[in-house]
Amino acid sequence: MTRTRPADSAQASAAPLWTAAALAAGLVALIVAGALSGLGTADQISDPGAVTRWGLPVARFTHHLAMAVAVSAALLAAVAVPHGRGDKRRRRRSRTHDADAAEAPDQHPLYLKALQIAGASAVVWTLAALAVLVLSYSALAGQPLSPDEGFTQGLVGFVASIPTGQAWAAMVVISAVFTTLIVAVRAPGGVFVLSLFGLTGIIPMALVGHSASGDDHTAAVNSLALHLLGMIVWVGGLIVLALLSPEIRRQAAAATTAAESRLVGMVLSRYSTIAGLAIAVVAGSGVVNAALRIEAWSQLVTTAYGTLILLKAFATLALGMIGWMHRSWIIPRLTADDPGPGYRRITGLLWQLVLVEAAVMSAVVALSAILGRTSPPVSEDLPPDATPARILTGYDLPPAPELSTYFTLWRPDWLWIALCVFLAAWYLYATVQVRRRGIRWPIMRAVSWLFGLLGLFWVTSGGPAVYGVVLFSGHMIQHMTLTMVIPIFLVMAAPVTLALRFLPVRADASRGAREWILWLVHSRWSKIVTHPLFAAANFAGSILLFYFTPIFGLALRYHIGHELMMVHFLLTGYIFALVLIGDDPLPKRPAYPIRLLMLLATMAFHAFTAIALTNMEVLIEASWFGNMGHDYGFSAVEDQRSGSEMMWGLGEIPAMLMAVIAAIQWSRDDTREMRRTDREAERTGDAELHEYNEMFAQMAERDSRR
Repeated sequence: MTRTRPADSAQASAAPLWTAAALAAGLVALIVAGALSGLGTADQISDPGAVTRWGLPVARFTHHLAMAVAVSAALLAAVAVPHGRGDKRRRRRSRTHDADAAEAPDQHPLYLKALQIAGASAVVWTLAALAVLVLSYSALAGQPLSPDEGFTQGLVGFVASIPTGQAWAAMVVISAVFTTLIVAVRAPGGVFVLSLFGLTGIIPMALVGHSASGDDHTAAVNSLALHLLGMIVWVGGLIVLALLSPEIRRQAAAATTAAESRLVGMVLSRYSTIAGLAIAVVAGSGVVNAALRIEAWSQLVTTAYGTLILLKAFATLALGMIGWMHRSWIIPRLTADDPGPGYRRITGLLWQLVLVEAAVMSAVVALSAILGRTSPPVSEDLPPDATPARILTGYDLPPAPELSTYFTLWRPDWLWIALCVFLAAWYLYATVQVRRRGIRWPIMRAVSWLFGLLGLFWVTSGGPAVYGVVLFSGHMIQHMTLTMVIPIFLVMAAPVTLALRFLPVRADASRGAREWILWLVHSRWSKIVTHPLFAAANFAGSILLFYFTPIFGLALRYHIGHELMMVHFLLTGYIFALVLIGDDPLPKRPAYPIRLLMLLATMAFHAFTAIALTNMEVLIEASWFGNMGHDYGFSAVEDQRSGSEMMWGLGEIPAMLMAVIAAIQWSRDDTREMRRTDREAERTGDAELHEYNEMFAQMAERDSRR
């Protein structure tokens, strides 16, 4: 057992001060960048005052940091640090043999410390979001902060009718709910769900600002959402590590086992994996977003917006180099079985690099706050000669639809592209690793997975995405491909089974990806959504609710509604296919007759809905499809009839395919059961059959005696 030296205690107690100093570097960067961008210059027309001009970027800087720390602290508590003191069996024995241990908390001090950091940061997050809301109205209205009734009424109108006000009001609600729950929730499952809820704060931030207007709205919003996701996990996670460093040092110094002594390396290694993915997302999405806001390379040096982007790019490269040092040099030494005499020196260097990273990241967040207040070179105003389609969808009309244009027109949706690339790379890597271990994994499953992801890429970024917002038929192709075709290929690849065979088992009292997958598979929510009745009702009822309620209109008019629509269709189809033909583990899998009955019932309902839509003479969402102003040679009602027919055809063919697959699986299961029975009979010499015949012989003998 290693004793903590006084020098170590002094360094540990000074860590929060050094962390605060590193974060203060962001304020310095904010002041310098604000001065260079002209933030201190008063507006001659409507100046809200110096308090608003400087207070708004400071409030945004504080908000971004606090949100990142709060969400990342909850996320790291759920996936990176031990939840309890040792394994469950040891804790159970300690309760049995030690009465005092029964009263001691089971949760690990590092886990509790992370939750404390999340709670304190969440309070700052809520207050900062409220400050940004008020200061944003002051800046937009050109009015200084005032307690007057006119200012208050204007603020209420700002929240009620202006998208920016609505977005920041939603952020206040999200942060307040997160703050309330993070204080009460202590179970790892609840903390994990709460961290995902906190990440929804990305949505209102991505929907306002420069990405909310201008060309290619979809690419701008989704790339910004990815950028914010990467920054929150990356920046927030590193700051949380810096704040956790005193507790990590204490726990490692008081370790009684070799595994506990490597706590520093273990936590850093898990964060490094998450940070590696985050930095790739930040860099890629940053390039995409900058390309949408800048027209020429010269604008990177001739405009304030371009200069800020260059500074962010250089800082990101520097942070990437430091992260590479962590991954390639420091982490292997900290996780080694025998760290050697230089362990303490390496640990000290580690925390010094972490503080440097925190300072640079704080400066990057400050640059982002100023960037949000700086006009980009590309105009964000709608052109005066905008067509009706441009006004409604944000894009000009595509050419007349033909079979070829569905495969030659592209509009990249970077959110789905990033998801497809990640899932494809993970599946291929996992397949190679599993096969190297000698575990059999069919190549055709990988082919099925890649084909499904290729279809997902096409339907979200290809012709269906282009025509899906203009024509009802294009939307129906997108809908039916998402919910009926793609899920078949994804389910047949059995990704959950592959993950359980590939992912390592955590040796400590924490939950990794494998543990969370098992938790989800056996959760009450999984039992509900995979129940045959729910899966069938959800699959069939979603179509009815979507097209015969205002939900369809919301999905057409609002970006978040459109993305949620695609997520819902994909998950609904995936769960339905998983229950019918999947090989992945489920809480309870229905018998084959029940599966075929489900399929027949949903096919009938699907056909009935398609026929009802085909016979409708009233245009669904007439204010949208009826006002596109296209001249494709057919009316909107005729296009709706064509789309309804496509719904029938694209729905019934995959359903028949699933019926065939289920029948083949049924036959194979029966064959395997017969072979198992035959092997059992050979092993026991048909003992079961002899017992069965002897039972009938005894019954016949008793009957003859009577």
